[in-house]
Amino acid sequence: MAKPRIFISSTFYDLKYIRTEIDQFLESLGYQPIRNEEGDIPYGKDDALEEYCYKEIQNIDILISIIGGRFGTESKSKDLSISNLELKIALQENKQVYIFIEKNVLAEFETFLLNKEQPIKYKHVDDVRIYQFIEEIKSLPNNNNIKGFETNSDIIFYLKEQFAGLFQRFLQNQSRIKEISLINKLDSTSKTLNQLVNFLSQENKENTEEVNRILMINHPLVEEIKEYLRIDYLFYIQELLDVENLLKARSFNGINSDAKYWNFEHIRRNKKQKLSISREIFDDDMKLKFYKKTDWKKSFVKFIEEEDEDDDLPF
Repeated sequence: MAKPRIFISSTFYDLKYIRTEIDQFLESLGYQPIRNEEGDIPYGKDDALEEYCYKEIQNIDILISIIGGRFGTESKSKDLSISNLELKIALQENKQVYIFIEKNVLAEFETFLLNKEQPIKYKHVDDVRIYQFIEEIKSLPNNNNIKGFETNSDIIFYLKEQFAGLFQRFLQNQSRIKEISLINKLDSTSKTLNQLVNFLSQENKENTEEVNRILMINHPLVEEIKEYLRIDYLFYIQELLDVENLLKARSFNGINSDAKYWNFEHIRRNKKQKLSISREIFDDDMKLKFYKKTDWKKSFVKFIEEEDEDDDLPF
């Protein structure tokens, strides 16, 4: 099973013990912490080492930014430290971000705001650019929640509460998704019935093709394919070729069809999906037969989705 990937961003030497504690906390939850000093980031030979850290941020779920009194290593591309730039990239990528700043630094930041035009030497930071960066982050319209800390326990306690909140919100959203799906299905059914009533009331018997199209949009085969493949738009199927084109567009390949089923398979990364459709529901000309929902059999369509046991590996 895939694990949430959480990038720990900070200067190293002054905060290495906190980095280690956060790493152990995340592992205790079954999450995958990402730290460059642990070899969690794959480095290549084409770019500077810091560039691979920035690229890795595109593949994470959450970034934890810890800001102390040291500016750290300066980025080669911008007037920022590497850890500051990591945070900016995560915000640009719209990642979930948690920002922690040492309380002494956060308190002295107010002094900076009052005197930022003056050449003042500050007690709790080694470079005024730290305060300039904090000011920039605070001015952002969203995703800039900042929490002060004194010890690693403060960070861990806050993260526990936030992760619990994220999980509870996920459960609520799952319940709402089911409700919305049911409403959409009822609305679609109602519109289809209205179309049929209007059409038949006009006694337009010559347009049988239009009637068939309306019926086929709600064919049990269409409903099952929409559910299994999470398709949220309308389509209809008249013949086997329509099925093949639809699945081909979603990167499915036909495989080893047998006497009872046409089989289609889709493999992406470590996930495999197999869709099998009964030959029985098509006539000799490969046209789709019409079925009432009461006559439809679950065995007409089979869907299997499998994940490789090694899906949580970082490569």
